[in-house]
Amino acid sequence: MTAPAAETLLTARHDPGLPARIARSAAATTGAHLRTEEVTPWLDGRRRAHRFAVEKIPFGELEGWSFEEGTGNLVHASGRFFSVEGLRVGADDATWHQPVIKQPEVGILGIVVKEFDGVLHFLMQAKMEPGNPNLLQLSPTVQATRSNYTKVHKGADVKYIEYFVQSDRGRVLADALQSEHGSWFLHKSNRNMIVEARGEVPLHDDFVWLTLGQIGQLLRRDNVVNMDARTVLACAPFPDDTDAALHSDTELLSWFTAERARHDLAVQRVPLKDLPGWTQDEHTVSHRDGRYFDVVAVRVEAGSREVTGWTQPLFEPVGLGVAAFLTRTFDGVPHVLAHARVEAGFLDTTELGPTVQYTPGNYAHLHGGDRPPFLDLVLDAPADRIRYAAVHAEEGGRFLNAESRYLIVEADEDTAPLDAPPGYRWVTPAQLTSLVRHGHYVNVQGRTLLACLNAMRTPA
Repeated sequence: MTAPAAETLLTARHDPGLPARIARSAAATTGAHLRTEEVTPWLDGRRRAHRFAVEKIPFGELEGWSFEEGTGNLVHASGRFFSVEGLRVGADDATWHQPVIKQPEVGILGIVVKEFDGVLHFLMQAKMEPGNPNLLQLSPTVQATRSNYTKVHKGADVKYIEYFVQSDRGRVLADALQSEHGSWFLHKSNRNMIVEARGEVPLHDDFVWLTLGQIGQLLRRDNVVNMDARTVLACAPFPDDTDAALHSDTELLSWFTAERARHDLAVQRVPLKDLPGWTQDEHTVSHRDGRYFDVVAVRVEAGSREVTGWTQPLFEPVGLGVAAFLTRTFDGVPHVLAHARVEAGFLDTTELGPTVQYTPGNYAHLHGGDRPPFLDLVLDAPADRIRYAAVHAEEGGRFLNAESRYLIVEADEDTAPLDAPPGYRWVTPAQLTSLVRHGHYVNVQGRTLLACLNAMRTPA
């Protein structure tokens, strides 16, 4: 007798049908739950359903927070959450000092997805963040620090967290550790996840099912889709329309590895009270020139949050930021000009970011060749060169009124030559999508613009 064949232990390395399912969802601009034009009224209704209030307060009115004796660092009495400390940075030929947020715990940013009528829908949350200029924006299904979902705050349970911490509740479609803002956080990462649910998913208040096409339409509007949602959406495995590019994936990775290797970055935590160039009074820690950002304190009321009231520090940038990709098409294949950016808070020195990522007001005193590359090209771009433009808020849980104008601007050989300057490289959106499967290759502003590039595939 022939012995029965042993059951195979192997599985396919990739799901070949997943990119097509993502593309189908991106093409669907009518959802099973709400029409896109109903989302704004729905968000307005969720605002009215809860009490939201944020006010600036003196540091002395912070509850549980204090300036630590000796260092002057702004810390919480529990020793948890995060702290505001000082940083000394030596990068290549430059040295500077700044406050920085130190938050070692890894949070979860996760979106639950499920098919309705054969189309993947994404479960989005109407979430209040104290730093958002309009307070309530669409966020991932789960947007929680470890302190949140382990209930250090002694707050309510985080809804849907089980889909991201229990493997039997769904199938993982994307999962990567990604950095937060390297200019303001020190070595902060979040787990960016997309999980397809098994079985029925209860729909709680403040949550809505939307297709990728609907979210893409909402990404064309100012301050609707929050930063945490944008970074997770960038991890969605969109199909690769072409495997052609100016530079092979191996060439791109080799160039990027060389960029990481060539930069000298020395980062040292120092006492907040000893930062040269920074001053402190009862309301702010600020730079003597009035540039960059302030550290402030707020009191928050949020009826829809796990904890309904608290006080905390926030970073408040001075001025509107600009983040932009220049784009060109080579032999029919669109490319964007990525910049290998060195930021003090990155775990590995350098990540790929937008062509331009600056707050223009910080450079108003500079002229000519002293100004950042391509900044004036983006600021002065005529309307017929702008392929995408919207204002999006940055992370509203730690930053107050931090907004950037995100742009995709058409360039040409005269303004952005094929032979890119040092530190820049032409890449395809598909190459960026491949890189965000792994952690710490594309920064958070680059991931926002990748989500916007994907949104441009959806019907307007």
